[in-house]
Amino acid sequence: FSGIVGLFLGDTMYMMSLASIGVSRAVPICCAYPLFTTFFAVLFFGEQVTFFLLIGTVVIIVGTWLVSQEKAGSSSVTRSVLFKGVSIALATAIVWSVSIILMDRALELSQMTPIDSAFVVNTARMSATALAFLALSPLIDRHFRFMKLKRKTWITLALGGIVALGLGWVLLAVSLSQIEASRAVPISSVSPLFATLIGAFFLKEKVTVKIFAGAILIVLGTSIVFVG
Repeated sequence: FSGIVGLFLGDTMYMMSLASIGVSRAVPICCAYPLFTTFFAVLFFGEQVTFFLLIGTVVIIVGTWLVSQEKAGSSSVTRSVLFKGVSIALATAIVWSVSIILMDRALELSQMTPIDSAFVVNTARMSATALAFLALSPLIDRHFRFMKLKRKTWITLALGGIVALGLGWVLLAVSLSQIEASRAVPISSVSPLFATLIGAFFLKEKVTVKIFAGAILIVLGTSIVFVG
């Protein structure tokens, strides 16, 4: 169920929000999911949240927003489209947080080692997601246009899926089995920082003042979470 909620529903809504309101608006709203995760962890499972942990989470989200800012010249959107896109992005953040909480509970019920539990749980999540997409693909894309993608595109998507959904989610699951969700999730949300660094060093992308400031805030927020 965690896979259906987070990967199938959550990631689909994330793509919809990006298409509606763009990166600069959608990403910071979606990346607020650590706040919802912390809220649900405290409300339903009694996890302890310190003042420093809360401050660190907010600092990480602000830094992520700065790093994810869209380049100048982006097109404006109408009020109705903006409302729809913001609503979808906010729903995405909530759905992602619910998915992570469910995964955390599944890991707690497991009697295996942390690595084995992480592998089994994520295999179940991705299998459920794949089956859901395959079952609904005739309704979503009746002409199966995704089958006409170029071979290079398939390889790129496959490698990205292995790294992000395979290795990335397994590592997050391992961290959830070692520390509380309210602490692990904010730290795991700093991915835009590493994407920016990779883009700067390997793709020679320009690092602006906002990106630099955001990177500093992300590092600072992560440090505060560790201390808290």
